Amino acid sequence: MDGSVTVITNPTVSVRVTSTVSSFEVNRRFNRGITIAEFKSKLELIVGTPAACMDLDLFSTSDKFLQKLDNNEALLGSYHVDDDCRIHVTDLSGAKSGEFTDLSKVEKFEISDDAYEKRADSIRSFKKNMKLGRFNEENRAKQEEALAKKEEEEKAAAEAIAVGNRCKVEVPGQPTKIGTVMFVGTADFKPGHWIGVKYDEPLGKHDGSVNGKRYFQCEPKYGAFVKPLSVTVGDFPEEDYGLDEM
Repeated sequence: MDGSVTVITNPTVSVRVTSTVSSFEVNRRFNRGITIAEFKSKLELIVGTPAACMDLDLFSTSDKFLQKLDNNEALLGSYHVDDDCRIHVTDLSGAKSGEFTDLSKVEKFEISDDAYEKRADSIRSFKKNMKLGRFNEENRAKQEEALAKKEEEEKAAAEAIAVGNRCKVEVPGQPTKIGTVMFVGTADFKPGHWIGVKYDEPLGKHDGSVNGKRYFQCEPKYGAFVKPLSVTVGDFPEEDYGLDEM
């Protein structure tokens, strides 16, 4: 052996990037072999500041200022840039902090509904031509017919249920629950017919009131509203959980 020492340096470095035009800090990995001019071009895509309007300051991993990166022809690797160092971009173009992130400062294009209706290159026009969504009258009529049929079925089911009935509630994706019917009719929270149930166990969502309006009385977490088609009335005795046994 000749006693020489070989130093192996990682060809890339991961740094934290901050700027005067944004409050965000991003982490990016760069090749040490690029020039500072090339490095600025890459930073332009990250912070939005033109490469020609940048001042770069290098900070240590503990955010202590080390030096300026002011030689555009020098290689990034010629500076003491280590992993997790911070490089701060100062924008000399006059841009202010938040200018590229505050959407309230962005001028918005607005158009009246009448003018939009007349445009032939809009999404609305495309949907009309392709008969999509609400512009498909045949499909819309079928949906309205199906909805009306279901509402009639819900109403008929509700008329067969009375307050005080014992019932079984079966909602898809949920366990079967047993309880007592406490309310039958329409409600303010959603359209349609609803059945208010007091469960035998605390498997409900409320105490019989919704949005400040009381429909029936029960203990918290014992009450729920379900659609009539999910309710089956019958002889469903309350289970004895052995609470009176020693």
